[in-house]
Amino acid sequence: MSVLSRLQGVAISDPEGAAIVFPVRNGLASMSRRELIEGVLRLRRELHERGFGRGDCAAVWLPNWPSALIWQLAVGSLGGHVIGINTRYNVHEVTHVLTLARPRVVSIAHDFVGLDLLGRLREAASHARESEGWQPPQVVPASAPGEDPPEDVAGYYIGGGSWVWGPASPLGLDELPEPDDELYVAFTTSGSTGLPKLAAHRQAGTLEQLLATGWAIGAGPSSRLLAALPFSGTFGFVAAFGMLLAGGSIVLQPSFKAQEAMRLVSEEGITHVAFGDDMLGQVIELAQAQNADMSALQWVGIADFQGGARRLAEWLEEHAGTHVTGLYGSSETFALLTTSGHKVPAPDRWLPGGTLTPSGLEYRIADGERVITDGSEGEIQFRGPQAVDAYLGQPEKMAENYTSDGWFRSGDLGRALDERSFRYVCRASEALRLKGFLVEPDEIATHIATHPAVEIAKVVGVRRDAGDEAVGFVTLRDGQQVDGDALISYCADALAKYKVPTAVYVIDEMPVTAGTNGVKIRARVLQEWAADRLG
Repeated sequence: MSVLSRLQGVAISDPEGAAIVFPVRNGLASMSRRELIEGVLRLRRELHERGFGRGDCAAVWLPNWPSALIWQLAVGSLGGHVIGINTRYNVHEVTHVLTLARPRVVSIAHDFVGLDLLGRLREAASHARESEGWQPPQVVPASAPGEDPPEDVAGYYIGGGSWVWGPASPLGLDELPEPDDELYVAFTTSGSTGLPKLAAHRQAGTLEQLLATGWAIGAGPSSRLLAALPFSGTFGFVAAFGMLLAGGSIVLQPSFKAQEAMRLVSEEGITHVAFGDDMLGQVIELAQAQNADMSALQWVGIADFQGGARRLAEWLEEHAGTHVTGLYGSSETFALLTTSGHKVPAPDRWLPGGTLTPSGLEYRIADGERVITDGSEGEIQFRGPQAVDAYLGQPEKMAENYTSDGWFRSGDLGRALDERSFRYVCRASEALRLKGFLVEPDEIATHIATHPAVEIAKVVGVRRDAGDEAVGFVTLRDGQQVDGDALISYCADALAKYKVPTAVYVIDEMPVTAGTNGVKIRARVLQEWAADRLG
């Protein structure tokens, strides 16, 4: 079964129910399930008649507009796959995607918040032409909901053709067979090289993950998800499609604005939110300042990017009665891969990791290929339909990232809880060896963040001949004062002696990078700062 077929099955019971709510000039508009599926069938026919089919790639360079969802469903129904491109991507990153994914068609946003995406595409295409055998894609501009298509479609020609589709396109081609289990979606989460990873997944594993996600978060026909994270990332993609396949609706934010997100939650009956702690923190801060009603929220999933998840979870559960769970996932294994249910006590349920959502996926804790069974920490490894199936244009990465006995190596440290559950500790590359003990730096940072003056805390390691040294960096809440020595004493009062950091530095702001799934602290920059300051 394809994702589209499953969505068509959901629509049978309530075809006129709202699937998508989205902003237009005069407020909010909605698209019913019937209208969504008709849009998919129109694009499906257009693509088929232009020669797009099984195994082909489409690059979707759109914000969170309904058309981004339509492209994913239409392409997948033909046996093709989508590589999403973040609207923040620069020419270098887009060149990387074009060269490795080699899309036959690119759907690009026309006139989105003043961004010159077409200029970036033209420059990226000029670089991609240097790659042997590269062919320019067809380009399909798309406008914001309620806006007219561009008048000069020919202006989007970069060598492979240009065209538009819309309500006037004919419905399409129900006689086409269901696709086999082809590649369905690829994610452009940034990798260790600074260039996007193009981690691709087949349709069957994707569908299983989406259905499992809807069940795990308690979604149903009365549920509404705020979809502000871009669909080009696994976090935004899984949450949105998981809600749709559960029969719920999604409220789109093409560009995240904390004030508007807070208003949507408080006034539009948002029941589900999946965010990083950076974005969620902005929303909660505004809700506190404006005494907004957040009681409609039933479920919130938090990715702990900046160490603020616990503070936010406490507030949500106390003031809104929301069930909050920590999240775990990656571009190679999908987001929302784990959740923690109501039976898991706080604060454990707020930590990353938990119970696997898809039933067909297995995990193990291992050292290389040696399975760890004594409860100690090791690498989290996965086997099953949700583990990455391909890296577009980079077949060698499959061998690099899989063990010889067929398990995907996540590069994350964790510890087993039971056969279906684990707790994420940290990236293996970030683990510290302090006085002979393996220590999770976020454990120290989490304690520092409980100090009332601290807003954000991050701990990194400095490598020394005698072993690692832990160094903390903090930003402070408005109007608060504390120095590094006082924070070291704060750690010494509660932590084991070997976990007390060598130094803690108060800084004005954290070095961050804006990724597909939210703003993350740049640990490598902090490591450089720590080494320089320690001398």
